[in-house]
Amino acid sequence: MSLIKDMLTSHPAGNSNVDMDALAACIETCFDCVQTCTACADACLSEDMLGDMVSCIRADLDCAEICSATGRVLARAGMGYASAADLVRACAAACRRCAEECEQHASAHDHCRICAEACHRCAAACDALLLTIGS
Repeated sequence: MSLIKDMLTSHPAGNSNVDMDALAACIETCFDCVQTCTACADACLSEDMLGDMVSCIRADLDCAEICSATGRVLARAGMGYASAADLVRACAAACRRCAEECEQHASAHDHCRICAEACHRCAAACDALLLTIGS
C-alpha cells in the first residue's frame, strides 16, 4: 500500500464513497508528472536550439503547476471529491497538451519522450478517477 493511500484511509472523515486505489494513483501520478515536467523544462533549457523548445518549456511548466495543484487538492481527504472533478479534468487536459508538445521533440530529446510518457500516465489516472467520483 502506498503512503498516500495509507494517509487517505486513515483520515477521520473517511472516504468510503471514493475508489481509494484510483484516488491514490491519481495523486501519485500527478506528483510524478510535476517532477518529470519540471526536469524536462530544465533539460529543454540546456538544448542547443533553445528557441525551438520554448513551447515545450511552457507546456512543461504549465502542466507541472496544474498537476501540483491537483495533487494537493486531492490529498485533502476531508473534501468532497466530486467538487474537484473540474480540476481533475483540467489536469488531464494539461497533461495531454504537454504530451503532444513533448512528442514533437521525443525523437531528438529523450527527456521529452520520458515526459510525454509521464503525462500520458497522469491523464489516464485522472480519467480513471473521474469515472469513480461521478464527474
